[in-house]
Amino acid sequence: MLNKFSKDDYILRSLSKIAHKKWELFIVSRIIHNLDDPEIEFSCQQAIKTKKRDKAYLTDLCFPQLKLYLEVHESYHENEKQKLTDKHRKREILDAVSFEEKVIKAYNVKNPFIIDPKNPDKKITNPKALKDIIIEVDQFIDEIKKRKKKLVETSHFKSWNYENRFNPDPHIERGYIDVSDNVVFKRQRDALELFGYSKEKGNIQQCVWNIKKDGKKGEKTVWFPKLYDNKNWVNVLSDDFNTLTSTHKIEGLLLNKGLGKAIIFPHYKNLLGETVYKFLGEFHQPKDNLENTSEHIYKRVKTRLDLNNI
Repeated sequence: MLNKFSKDDYILRSLSKIAHKKWELFIVSRIIHNLDDPEIEFSCQQAIKTKKRDKAYLTDLCFPQLKLYLEVHESYHENEKQKLTDKHRKREILDAVSFEEKVIKAYNVKNPFIIDPKNPDKKITNPKALKDIIIEVDQFIDEIKKRKKKLVETSHFKSWNYENRFNPDPHIERGYIDVSDNVVFKRQRDALELFGYSKEKGNIQQCVWNIKKDGKKGEKTVWFPKLYDNKNWVNVLSDDFNTLTSTHKIEGLLLNKGLGKAIIFPHYKNLLGETVYKFLGEFHQPKDNLENTSEHIYKRVKTRLDLNNI
């Protein structure tokens, strides 16, 4: 069983995460209910990296297949969501640089604040009329349907198969993995099957696994780094996802030559709090960083891998 939670669990838990935000809950739940399309994947409070912002942040509603996400703006929004808070740093981050943003503002733009009738010295948010919000929401739903229709007509739409979400077999059959497809796995063995690991060997749990060529040690490895505080190492991913810097916690300690060429699947927590291993690309150490040093630097060279030509 690859998934701990069912698709029903995923949908219910996703909506429950925004239950304390009245406008966001109303807008998002109306979209999901009225769209009523089990083929379209969505995520609430998804950590994403976009072309509009230097740092990753949480977006309100995301549709990965459609390369589209929605922001529900309340009057305090811009001060609250510029970047991820520390408690969300371990979230699975979606590389959404090619995504389009849509915004629904839940307040009166021309007059965002009014005097609180209970306290004349205090200003409160001046909400937009609910009927106007509904019109905008329904327009957004139409946009979603149009995007799906266009993808279907050009044979580019991939139906959401939540139950198959962490299964390596579809990737193996297709012959490649791509960062843009948000490739994630629940177990290391599932990721390693892409590179020749036999599922008959059972579970495996180690930081690095060498990809063999003709039965001999190859030049590339699969690496499962922790991108959060851990016992011995500090691994830092740059905001553009293109550089990973690895240093030992013991200051001044010289490290070995490093991995050289690594296909990286960092640890993240997904929306349901499960640990996942997410494909981030193939990274190489620059030539001037291959000698023993106090830190290893890896630069991303590929976001798409041909599984038949590793």
